[in-house]
Amino acid sequence: MQLNLTKPVCFFDLETTGVNISKDRVVEISILKVFPNGNKESKTWLVNPEMPIPPEVSNIHGITDERVANEPTFAALAKEINTMIKDSDLAGFNSNRFDIPLLAEEMLRAEVDFDMKGRVAIDVQTIFHKMEKRTLSAAYKFYCDKNLENAHSAEADTLATYEVLKAQLDRYDDLENDTKFLAEFSAHKKFADFAGFINYNKEGEECFSFGKHKNKRVLDVLEKEPGYFGWLLNADFPLYTKKVLTAIKLRTFNNKI
Repeated sequence: MQLNLTKPVCFFDLETTGVNISKDRVVEISILKVFPNGNKESKTWLVNPEMPIPPEVSNIHGITDERVANEPTFAALAKEINTMIKDSDLAGFNSNRFDIPLLAEEMLRAEVDFDMKGRVAIDVQTIFHKMEKRTLSAAYKFYCDKNLENAHSAEADTLATYEVLKAQLDRYDDLENDTKFLAEFSAHKKFADFAGFINYNKEGEECFSFGKHKNKRVLDVLEKEPGYFGWLLNADFPLYTKKVLTAIKLRTFNNKI
């Protein structure tokens, strides 16, 4: 089954120095852009992370410090990557919880604005876990009857993810061939930021999801405890979380004018 698209969707995968969204960096990114007419465009970049790659991580994806020493940094690639994805919905495997949040951090470090307004995100892993509960390699074998060669290669994982989603649409009649439906089906609890520090209450208002102000409205906390905002901006939170908090703070200020 071919995807029923109204706009392009970019399947992408990151290989990184680790799994800490705030601190770890991209060492490889692969993007497969699928257009509504079925045409495809793909690009893979090796990236110098400007920090050591732990040996145990290199053992997983095979990318070493030496391999990326002479590759461009993410900052040097950010505008090219953004040009490729800015008109598209996004899709990946565990992308809602990892790849999109980390991509957002890298973009913001490179001073390229990034948000998900006007587009949706499809997490193929969530669809898989809701339906079968296995890994990407198992999903590829289960849905496509193929062995995933070069697992943890960004390009191989990206192509496999694209094929798995098409096979999922073929297999499950209750999955609609519509990016908005697939994004909603593959979404976890909705958060205002990618990392999950700010969620929404039943009224759709932003609330803290952690610490001493857990479940309290962000607007109330920032008004009653102004110093907390400064602490958050200086603490080790993801850049995107700080961006969301700043937007809420500015909204509060504008409402008072």
